[in-house]
Amino acid sequence: MKLIKILVLFVAIIAISNCKSAPNTNESSNTIVTFTEEGKRFTPPQKELIHKIVLESENEIRDLLPTLPDSINVSLEIVDWDLDVVGGVTGRTETNSPPLVLIQISDNYPGGITKAVQTVLKLTIYHEFHHLYRGWAIQDNKFAPGIDIAAINEGLAVVFSEEYTGKAMDAVSPPEDHIAEQWVKEIRELPKNANYQHWMFQHPDGRQSIGYQTGNYLVRKAMTRSGKDVLELGELSPNEIYQLAGY
Repeated sequence: MKLIKILVLFVAIIAISNCKSAPNTNESSNTIVTFTEEGKRFTPPQKELIHKIVLESENEIRDLLPTLPDSINVSLEIVDWDLDVVGGVTGRTETNSPPLVLIQISDNYPGGITKAVQTVLKLTIYHEFHHLYRGWAIQDNKFAPGIDIAAINEGLAVVFSEEYTGKAMDAVSPPEDHIAEQWVKEIRELPKNANYQHWMFQHPDGRQSIGYQTGNYLVRKAMTRSGKDVLELGELSPNEIYQLAGY
């Protein structure tokens, strides 16, 4: 299944070694961009493009999320995973000191590394930086366990990235309303120790990304009912967002 491999990002401890920094072309940036190259290497033009997208995105995001951590490390590596469903790029966030965003780019994506970077790297940076702002990370997570919590926090990051980049991915788009409402009911009835892989990635019944799609639906429903934008919702607790969405 396409999304199974993405689970590795959330359950594995990845060793970052042999990292080489690209020149920082933006002196005002607080983000350090490095490349982990253990065999497969980014070309100089790819590094230049990645550096440009990451730093431009950071500057844009800081205007929207002024409480973003002062310094952020972004480390990128090439993988051979099947990431077509997410545009060839995926990521993971850790609230280390300084915080770390790990980005994996698949060289199996149609068009290769450059096409994947052009397609969704900006979307991924917006998504992962929102997690840093929100405190939704693998380590030092500020939130309680539960798929209901995960759905809201992932939904906020999805909507934030979609609203401010103008891009979206079908894999995390909300289903039809009647299906979404059933998924909301299922998620809210789950025990706190429900299987994260099943509900956020690949469910045994064949459904994929239930938590992401439902979170997107919930956040947009809360926005419509309350008149608040995604930035305002980002200041609220998951329970408050559920209430604004009518639950």
